[in-house]
Amino acid sequence: MKNLVLATVFAAAAATAFAGGMSEPAMDAPVVASTMESAAGSSNGLLLPLALLALIAMVAN
Repeated sequence: MKNLVLATVFAAAAATAFAGGMSEPAMDAPVVASTMESAAGSSNGLLLPLALLALIAMVAN
């Protein structure tokens, strides 16, 4: 009886130890930094100072 219980325990342990196989690791997609396409032009930062300069010139006359 004791041998039967031990055999059952070892069989269950062996079945659970070999039940799963090695699978390929899940790889995440690489992180890509987005670029700011709106800042590509050189005149984007020039519009506001020119408008202020024109406003000051209009007020001074």
